[in-house]
Amino acid sequence: MAKDIKVLRKKIKSFDSTLHLTGAMGLVASSKIRKATDAMLEGRKYLGAIQGVVDDLKKCPDCKKCVYFGEGVKASEESSDKPRTKLIVIAGDRGLCGGYNANVFRLVRDMDEDVDVIPIGKRAYDRYTTDLSETDDDYAENNVFESSEYYSYESAMKLAQECCKDFAEGKIDKVGIVYNEYVSIMTQTPSVKWVLPLTRPEKGEIATGVYEPDPMELLNNIVPQYVAGVLYALVKESFACEVAARRMAMDSAKKNATEMIDNLQLEYNRVRQGKITQEITEIVAGAGK
Repeated sequence: MAKDIKVLRKKIKSFDSTLHLTGAMGLVASSKIRKATDAMLEGRKYLGAIQGVVDDLKKCPDCKKCVYFGEGVKASEESSDKPRTKLIVIAGDRGLCGGYNANVFRLVRDMDEDVDVIPIGKRAYDRYTTDLSETDDDYAENNVFESSEYYSYESAMKLAQECCKDFAEGKIDKVGIVYNEYVSIMTQTPSVKWVLPLTRPEKGEIATGVYEPDPMELLNNIVPQYVAGVLYALVKESFACEVAARRMAMDSAKKNATEMIDNLQLEYNRVRQGKITQEITEIVAGAGK
C-alpha cells in the first residue's frame, strides 16, 4: 500500500512538471503568433503583386520563347544521371508541433518522382542531409542549416538565382516548394507549389500594359525575383503554421496532463483513504483483545 502511494506521488509530480512545461511553451507560441501572422500576410501581399506582373508578362506574344517556359531547353549531359526535379522542403527548427513536420515529410515521401531536396529548417536539414554523421569531427562545423524562423530575403534570392540558372542551363526540369498552407489556427495543409517552368497563359488572354524595356528582357530579369518572392512568402507562411500548430499541440498536451493529474489525484486519495481505514481497523481490532 505504501509503495502504491509513493508511485502515485511520483507520477503526479511528473505530470505536474509536464503541465508547467507545456504551459510555458504554449505561452511562447502564443506570443509569436501575431508577429508570424503579420509577416505571412505581408508576404502574401508581395507575392500577389509580383505574381500579377509575371502573369501579365506571360501573356505578351514577345515572351513566347522565354527560357523559363522550359521549351527548347536542351538537357545538360553532366546532369543526365542526377534527379531532374528540385524540391525546396520547408520544415520547422523544432518539434512538439503536432504533425506539422511529419505531414511535410510524408508528402515528399509519397511523391513518385526522383527529387533533389533542398532543406529549409533544422528538422528538414536533419532528415535530408546524410553526407555527415554526428560522429564526424567536422560535424559541428558543417552542421549549418537555414532557419525557417529567421529566413531572410537575401537567402531566398540566392537560392532562387541558383535554381533559375540550373533550369536555364538544362540541369533540371522542375522546381517546386513543399510547405504548409495556413488555413486557420487549427488547420494547416501540406502543399506543393511548382514555380518552374512557368505555365502558359490560357488562349485568348492578352497583355494589358506597355513595358519598358521589352517584355522578353523584363520577364527574364524578373523571374528570379518572382521565385525568391514565392519562396520567401511560403517560408513565412510555413513558420506561421508551425507556431499555430505548436500552440494547438501544447494546449492539447496541457489539457491531457491536467486530466491525468486529476485521475491520479483521485486514485491517490482512494488509496490513502483505504490505508487510513485499514489502520483504524487494525487499531480497533487490537483494542478489542
